[in-house]
Amino acid sequence: METIDYAIGAKVEHPQFGVGIVTKKSLTTTRVFFLHKGDKEIANSFTGLKLIEDSNLEVEGEGGGSQISLADLEKVFSGVLRRYADFPEMVEMGDRWKKGVMILKPGSAQLQSKEIPIDNFFKKIILVRDRLRVLEQRINSNEKLEEKEKVNLQQYITRIYGSLTTFNILFKHKEQQFVGERGSE
Repeated sequence: METIDYAIGAKVEHPQFGVGIVTKKSLTTTRVFFLHKGDKEIANSFTGLKLIEDSNLEVEGEGGGSQISLADLEKVFSGVLRRYADFPEMVEMGDRWKKGVMILKPGSAQLQSKEIPIDNFFKKIILVRDRLRVLEQRINSNEKLEEKEKVNLQQYITRIYGSLTTFNILFKHKEQQFVGERGSE
């Protein structure tokens, strides 16, 4: 299984998602911002991702090609800044959950239920996600860890993200949700 190493900033094309720019690399995945599909994580073993040599980065659209707009580039670079500069990402909870309450009801009728505001719970989930991302960055940039150890730890973190996908219903924007192993192709 051969993998191709694309540099951050490389222009690539995916058969399903179209044209995009590489914004992050890890040992097992490449994160790409696609013009029409947003931020996606692609497994490094995926062979359908192709490097685009053309510096104009033409994209097929209605009525012919168009170039990447300044707004698209701003999205890419703000994403890179968030990931590498510990810049907090604004994460919105889905509108239907705002002012909602989560009720924890014990199995025994003799015990009282506990109500927790959903927005407090959501903030805790975002803290967990952000701390996992920092851990992931520190693992990937650690010079003392061997590559095999980095891969093992990265795979473990990916499985943790997969365990947290249950909470994806709380997110307003799909691209901010947790992605596990199945979502990284």
